[in-house]
Amino acid sequence: MSSSAAPESGDLPGVPSGEASADPCAGPSRDLWSVDEHLDDILAAVSPLEPIELQLPEAQGCVLVEDVTVPVALPPFDNSSMDGYAVRVADVAGATDEFPAVLTVIGDVAAGADGLPVVGPGQAARIMTGAPLPPGAEAVVPVEWTDGGTGEGAASGMRAASAAPEGAGGEVRVHRPAEARAHVRARGSDVQAGDLALEAGTVLGPPQIGLLAAIGRATVRVRPRPRVVVLSTGSELVQPGEELREGQIYDSNSFALAAAARDAGAIAYRVGAVTDDADTLRATIEDQLIRADLLVTTGGVSVGAYDVVKETLTADGRVDFRKLAMQPGKPQGFGTIGPEHTPLLALPGNPVSSYVSFELFVRPAIRALMGLEDLHRPRVRAVLKADRALSSPAGRRQFLRGTYDAESGTVTPVGGAGSHLIAALAHANALLVVPEEATGMEPGHELDVVLLG
Repeated sequence: MSSSAAPESGDLPGVPSGEASADPCAGPSRDLWSVDEHLDDILAAVSPLEPIELQLPEAQGCVLVEDVTVPVALPPFDNSSMDGYAVRVADVAGATDEFPAVLTVIGDVAAGADGLPVVGPGQAARIMTGAPLPPGAEAVVPVEWTDGGTGEGAASGMRAASAAPEGAGGEVRVHRPAEARAHVRARGSDVQAGDLALEAGTVLGPPQIGLLAAIGRATVRVRPRPRVVVLSTGSELVQPGEELREGQIYDSNSFALAAAARDAGAIAYRVGAVTDDADTLRATIEDQLIRADLLVTTGGVSVGAYDVVKETLTADGRVDFRKLAMQPGKPQGFGTIGPEHTPLLALPGNPVSSYVSFELFVRPAIRALMGLEDLHRPRVRAVLKADRALSSPAGRRQFLRGTYDAESGTVTPVGGAGSHLIAALAHANALLVVPEEATGMEPGHELDVVLLG
């Protein structure tokens, strides 16, 4: 079976489940598993990856495993927040456009400068944003409050030092007074030495990477992003961009699931579709184990004669194939494979079944490997907005695609219940959850909604 629109024969009643596996993570053989039991079985077998030390660029998206304290204050010295002039407050008191304060410019203070000039009475130092406040200065007046040393009206900026070195000397007219510490960023005003910069469990995004760099950390101890290998099966599958022949379809599942794995925080490797041949599938999986913390297959898990994922992995004895009380996505497989006992999740082939299964089972497994506590998509309660009642099979938890409107607190179904309707999935931002005990849901009733945004 493939990852396309073929019906899931595993959804048919009366089909016996596989024999019990010797693998403890496979669980006991039974006719039907609940969604929660299957997820619990997966999470019980998935442990966070071992921490490693990474350079900052490689640590993005990883989870910090240690508290990081600040070794030096930020900023490490008083510095200017403006391009302008460092002055003494008394020297500019009462300054106006009509009666400006005239000060002697004693030099430049650029960012990174050392050997700072001392600002005495009646003096000013031209200062750049980020440059240290020189001794004697108490405030910074922006260049726009001055004539810029030109003897003319208000300046709009400074000329480049290389083009006008004379700007570092002469006189400057200041047209406005300044209070003490005006436009000065105080030492330690961001963080003080010894402060907690980031706590263990933080996911390192761009701001966190920037903070680590700012306090001088070149490396950090994290749990690495899981490496997830995604492969689809089906002899009818063709790669996008190639010519379709009769009976063939494009492989969409491997692209969607690899994108979903990246969205969950993993490093995803997409493998081209594997034909319906057990030996080829076994060899492909063995080749991929070297770069996998988690393997995800799609297709071939039902009861058809060409369901090679089930045929291959059942024979290997450590993957259990089971039926779940859910729609879509009744046939599922889970276990471990290879010498490192790498977790493998075998998902159905229909596009919607595959994606829903990923959100419910694979995404939490990826986040568990990352060491995160929050494993699941957010859920809200919303009012059903629909033209007619929804129907749902008894004893099955149904997941329907929908659009959630946070402002009105409503959710509207998108498309039908068919597990092949990928176009509707592309326009959904939520999954409507109809519980097992319900056989229908009337408009206006509240239900759980899984947010996909």
